[in-house]
Amino acid sequence: MKTTIIAEIGLNHNGNMEMAKCLIDEAHRAGADIAKFQFFDISEYFGSEFEWYEECMKARIDYDKAEMLRDYCDKVGIEFMSSVFNLQGVEWAEKLGMKRYKIASRCIGQQDLFDAVGETGKDMIVSLGMWHDANPTAPLPTHIKSKGKVDFLYCVAKYPTMPEDVDFNKIDFKNKYSGFSDHTIGMNAPLIAVARGARIIEKHFTLSKKMHGPDHQGSMEPNELRQLVKSAREFEEFMSKWNTES
Repeated sequence: MKTTIIAEIGLNHNGNMEMAKCLIDEAHRAGADIAKFQFFDISEYFGSEFEWYEECMKARIDYDKAEMLRDYCDKVGIEFMSSVFNLQGVEWAEKLGMKRYKIASRCIGQQDLFDAVGETGKDMIVSLGMWHDANPTAPLPTHIKSKGKVDFLYCVAKYPTMPEDVDFNKIDFKNKYSGFSDHTIGMNAPLIAVARGARIIEKHFTLSKKMHGPDHQGSMEPNELRQLVKSAREFEEFMSKWNTES
């Protein structure tokens, strides 16, 4: 089974739409399946004292910019996706014709958001970093109902995540978690997740780790994303042969 690889551009365009287009181009060249952004307004969660407040405010996307990015993804040939954090985000996503939704773990208590997305009938991908609070054996949330499919992602809500904080021995990628939203440095952790059966990998993506912003240093650059995709596809090939022969 092919693993869906999400290039999490997020806020790494720094509010520059030409940079956002370059990120879309590079994600497509790398072989990622989805270029993902965020309909995120930092002022809804943090005050101006937050370290990256100004940078996050600058990187906000309004509807017109979202429409332009959707159109550019369509032109390039990669799926457009955005995380939604409120009902306005759901409204935008529906107007844009977004195929599926991503909901961050910080929104896990927003019942109105899950109800609205669930009513669309589209598939929903939900990270659980702030739900299980470093205890991935905790039961999955039961308040998330949907007319579409719900995929839960194992995630550690530490930026960056240290290798010792990731415990794949406790993760059931066949019956519980559909994939891995990764905040570690490098590609070892997501490739281990693929080998253990993860069907979705989400990884932050930037043009350069040297750029200024909250997520650049912990993101993959284009050459790293290309290698991740290449290695993941090789893993899939090996595993398909192993499953057939075994």
